[in-house]
Amino acid sequence: MKITKILASITILFFMLSGCSTLPKHPENIAKGDYSYTKEYMTKWIKNAMKKQDITGLSIALVDDQRVVWAEGFGFADVANNVPATPETIYRAGSISKLFTATAAMQLAEQGKLDIDKPLQTYLPEFCIKSRFQNAGLITPRNLMTHHSGLPSDLLKGMWTKHPEPFENDVKRLKDEYIANPPNYVFSYSNVGVTLLGHAVEKVAGRDFASYLETSVLRPLGMTNSAFSQASDSTPLGAKAYNKGEEARELPLRDLPAGGLNTTVLDLSRFMEMVFAGGRIGDRQIIKPETLAEMLRPQNVDVPLDFDLRIGLAWFLNDTYVWNAGLVATHGGGTLNHHSLLVTLPEHKLGVVVMSNSATAGGVVNKAAAEALKLALEAKTGIRQPEQVENPTGEGSKSQEELHSYEGRYATNFGLVDITRKSDYLRGEIMGTSIRLVPRSDGLFGLQHKLLGIFPISLGRWSQAGISLTTVAGREVVKYSMKGKEELVGERIHLIPISEAWQKRVGEYEIVNSGDDADLFQNVRLRLDNGLILVEYVMSIFTDQKISMGIMPLSDSEAVICGLGRGMGETIQVVNIDGYEMIKHLGYLFKKKQQIDAKRKI
Repeated sequence: MKITKILASITILFFMLSGCSTLPKHPENIAKGDYSYTKEYMTKWIKNAMKKQDITGLSIALVDDQRVVWAEGFGFADVANNVPATPETIYRAGSISKLFTATAAMQLAEQGKLDIDKPLQTYLPEFCIKSRFQNAGLITPRNLMTHHSGLPSDLLKGMWTKHPEPFENDVKRLKDEYIANPPNYVFSYSNVGVTLLGHAVEKVAGRDFASYLETSVLRPLGMTNSAFSQASDSTPLGAKAYNKGEEARELPLRDLPAGGLNTTVLDLSRFMEMVFAGGRIGDRQIIKPETLAEMLRPQNVDVPLDFDLRIGLAWFLNDTYVWNAGLVATHGGGTLNHHSLLVTLPEHKLGVVVMSNSATAGGVVNKAAAEALKLALEAKTGIRQPEQVENPTGEGSKSQEELHSYEGRYATNFGLVDITRKSDYLRGEIMGTSIRLVPRSDGLFGLQHKLLGIFPISLGRWSQAGISLTTVAGREVVKYSMKGKEELVGERIHLIPISEAWQKRVGEYEIVNSGDDADLFQNVRLRLDNGLILVEYVMSIFTDQKISMGIMPLSDSEAVICGLGRGMGETIQVVNIDGYEMIKHLGYLFKKKQQIDAKRKI
């Protein structure tokens, strides 16, 4: 059986590699401004990737300054009705919506109606949230746009549901919640924060959010096939949603300002053209050049725990997609079944946007955008990307004492990671996968993975990452280094005694107030493992892998999720409803299955 599996794996790898051989050969020289090779290469690359990942529809647009040099659709927007995907296909943009919400906020700032450095309560007097941090400071609109508000990441209850409530009700829901971190303490992505920003925008503008964004941003930009809506576009141009080739339901989204934009790659090209023209589109100034410059300025250089992660006002600023191209400003988006990515090189006035209607398209959308932009950059400027080096530094060694110092559990954005010491390396266990951390000559640890424990598998750009342990702001954290840049990976978990009350809560749980929501959580359980309480669950909408997170009790009625970053530092509360003890988190109520079964028997 083992030999058969090995041979099957080798066969799969062979066909994966042979599939790549059909891609057109890179020419020795590309004439300036000639995007023909970019189009030819990406057309074949996209078709291959869509077939491998079972992607139904995808559209792409490439922008050079004030013109779209390539726009094309692949596959289908609607299989049943034989409607092809085109540049005019309307997709759910997901979090790309945040760029438009921030743009509207900055327009109001230009008009003197919104001060992004005043407390949020100035514009939302009803806003209130609990805090256990002394002298934490007040949350401002700037904090919301940079994801440094300390607010919870999501209010998942009612976020995706058949009949969503108005997003303005998020303010009421937050009154019983806690901030996860003090403002300006660490980057932590928050849909809640941008939803509140949208609420503030409509309060200041005196109009509902969707109609205000239409008249202040979308129509002035000439984005005629775009609109903010809780539901997917239902016109003939609207893309249906798919999961592994099967039509799927894209439930409406409550949090309109954070992810409710329906749009096309051509309309988003208009947005990029505005950026490349200093805030102007045609003869219309959407935002002032100095306002745009502020949005593209790194806002978090003084936040130690962010290391080299940089974010502007809603824009992510990084060079992980394209190297040696100056500023890279980007934002992606993902819903239950749609994926999108917009990447711009403002210094070269070059950008790309890729959108898909398939749940399996996330990795392909990101890779397609990166590959297209690299080739386009070479075509426009002659700048060619450096060859990827799998082993950027030689092998090194660590003493047993040094290896031992890394052993433990870490809370990361990928879930709980267990690190154990081996003879001359470390092994990390994450979501059922083993990764080797091998000492390098530069003192860091390199990442390695072997298929079936035998065949080395490339980890892509992560093969170049170096891992190390350090202490910042009193937190013992793991960081990775790549090409001179460092970012936070996770935080070491330090164990504390677990009270009897929490030990008794170990067991399986069910959501009792899911209503018409998307079925986000399955197989939820609390488990005590080597002195740490784990929350384990599956989110089958996104992955079949079990997710594990550690929680740290603060009292018999409250605990926080271990770690720094999205979804971490958030509070889990124990409440009593109708005589039943329940766990409350993100608006959901979880009841222990034993209690449910006992009631059913009665």
